[in-house]
Amino acid sequence: MVSITALTSVTSEQLVQGLSPDDSARMLAALDFASDAYGDKVCVSGQPAIDFAVGVASTLAFMRTDVETRIAGLMFELTLLDTAQAPIIEPRFGHDVSELVAGVRQLIRLRELTQTQGPQGAASRGRNAAQMAVAQVETLRKMLLAMASDMRVVLVRLASCVTTLRYFADIKLFNDMTCAYGRETLDLYAPLANRLGIWQLKWELEDLSFRFIEPEAYKRIAKMLEEKRMMREGFVTSSIARLQSEMSAAGIQAEVFGRPKHIYSIWSKMKGKELDFTDLYDVRAFRVIVADVKTCYTVLGVVHNIWTPIPKEFDDYISRPKSNGYQSLHTVVTAEDGRPLEVQIRTQEMHGFAEYGVAAHWRYKEAGGSNFAGQKYDEKIAWLRQLLAWKTDVADAVVGQEEQQREWVEKLKSAALDDRIFVLTPQARVLELPVGATPVDFAYHLHSDVGHRCRGARVDGVMVPLNTPLKNGQTCEIITAKGAPGTAGPSRDWLSDEYTVATRTRSKIRAWFHAIDMQETLSHGRAMVEKSLQREGKTAVNLEALANKLGFAKVDDLFLSVGKDEFSLRHVEQALHDTGEPTEPEDAVVLGKSKASSVDQGAKSGVLVVGTDGLMTQLAKCCKPAPPDGIVGFVTRGKGVSIHRTTCKNFAEMRAKAPERVIVTEWGRAGSDTVYPVDIFILAGDRQGLLRDISEIFSREKINVIGVNTQSAKGFARMTFTAEIGATAQLQKALNAIAEVGGVQEARRA
Repeated sequence: MVSITALTSVTSEQLVQGLSPDDSARMLAALDFASDAYGDKVCVSGQPAIDFAVGVASTLAFMRTDVETRIAGLMFELTLLDTAQAPIIEPRFGHDVSELVAGVRQLIRLRELTQTQGPQGAASRGRNAAQMAVAQVETLRKMLLAMASDMRVVLVRLASCVTTLRYFADIKLFNDMTCAYGRETLDLYAPLANRLGIWQLKWELEDLSFRFIEPEAYKRIAKMLEEKRMMREGFVTSSIARLQSEMSAAGIQAEVFGRPKHIYSIWSKMKGKELDFTDLYDVRAFRVIVADVKTCYTVLGVVHNIWTPIPKEFDDYISRPKSNGYQSLHTVVTAEDGRPLEVQIRTQEMHGFAEYGVAAHWRYKEAGGSNFAGQKYDEKIAWLRQLLAWKTDVADAVVGQEEQQREWVEKLKSAALDDRIFVLTPQARVLELPVGATPVDFAYHLHSDVGHRCRGARVDGVMVPLNTPLKNGQTCEIITAKGAPGTAGPSRDWLSDEYTVATRTRSKIRAWFHAIDMQETLSHGRAMVEKSLQREGKTAVNLEALANKLGFAKVDDLFLSVGKDEFSLRHVEQALHDTGEPTEPEDAVVLGKSKASSVDQGAKSGVLVVGTDGLMTQLAKCCKPAPPDGIVGFVTRGKGVSIHRTTCKNFAEMRAKAPERVIVTEWGRAGSDTVYPVDIFILAGDRQGLLRDISEIFSREKINVIGVNTQSAKGFARMTFTAEIGATAQLQKALNAIAEVGGVQEARRA
């Protein structure tokens, strides 16, 4: 194993590459501190911690990151191995480094939560499950970026991945751990490296991961490449020399170089296109970089003049760029030995764009051109990649270097994906939500029924109010109401900005309330129609036929229209009358006989005369008292004691004339079924069906009507009913109901 001193001396120049003298001094000071602080600590992978830390920092230097990012790459593992070191990072290395280290630790926590996620095993669960697994991995990729408020955090994480894989490859460790790490890297981190435009890192992550996932396939392809390497390199070298000679003769200035061979890419093409190794076009391939577009086509003519082109294998991505902006000329020709040779021709600008711009190789080759993340997401990644390219261009500039670097760092910070958040379920499934989303939004994103039944939430194991804004990386658990689906519903308060921010959530809540309102309207309309049929004595009518007769396609449409007051019941009554069957007369009312328990029929009134027993009492006809009216007695000549209400006008006149006849009385205990006759006066606008509506209320309240008198004049009906009641409370309930009948202006006890 290389000693710490030797390792430091070998990599110190690499660590400060592209930095200013002051930043170089900071980097070397951090390296000295790391060498002492790490000591003999070992990473979880088994690699000496100082070797790992220096490897991460060296990779970050290769990406030409700023000094804070390199120091963070050097230090974050120290805070994981020794948490006591975390508080000293900021005072020693600054706030930026401390924030970067904290961000990397957050991503490490994400890995622990989601390490069981991924498409492995999806094939056994069927096509839909596989598609869901791929979508979930894509969401995890976005989450990795979004969780980092500073995008440099993701660069550190990528550097740590490639460093660990290099270590596994160096010690030739093949077991379940390295296979799982390789799968995670291939699914998540290699595509992220490519999205950020770091192609060399992307290819290395893929090849190293593939080495542990499919070791036999890796060895087989590597062996085939090695066996033909000398012959292949010799052929490519001679082909490049021939092309350069022809271009020089034509006065064309160009840069020509061979394309690197990546084992994972070769395996993917052999598997995807079912090709043999010798049939792969880009096993023998090179690129030509020229100054302008016109020269690209001139070089194409030269290439086709030297070698025979294969027509079906020519693609002009300059005149017809790919949807992601990629531009280049691709042609495959038949070489002297009869085998294919691939040539790519592009300008320097196109080459830079392909390496660092929005053209993501994995998107158009591995994802079939599908737009996983959406335009806005890709714009942010494109901007970040342009920043990376710009940083590389200006890193060696002497004039204004520090100011340019500060501007680059600020733009890099602002490139974070701050318009979305990513929240985990307890099963480590990741959901993408808008910023400010609450547990209510989270619940409805899971399923509409989960949202309707949502009654509480736990965030990272702690109960929180439903209007709590969620944050990146949190785990949310929804507590639902018990019972069958559809038995619980949301609150109307959830439609406010305080509880929901997602348009999708509010649409689902509104749909639920709309369905409830429609059901209530339907029930109300049904009740009104059925009541009308009962009044008309037509309860056996075929409702579907009645609805069709009234112009409705189905009976529910009739009920809804009536419930919304869009269709009058008068039309229903007219339709019933059109059948030719006789209807009940308008002024009909059912009169009952006075009950045997009525005081009019000799039942005991229950009136007690205070201080006297055995006196005969009778209820006065003028005011007809009933319990619990206030009552008073007046001694008559030969008819015993007449019982009046204390408010009776007749009693007031008699007391004024003969106050000595007044006697105190009160209600005693009468029979449980004793009823008392009372008069009810009603004033209402005269209309058809009024008498029936009022008599229906008496029937519903179980009040026996023993007399009725009605008079109509000038559009008004004056009606007096004599009814038998057990107590005035029963009467008051009936009066309240009568007052709500259409057209009634006054309903009172006479």
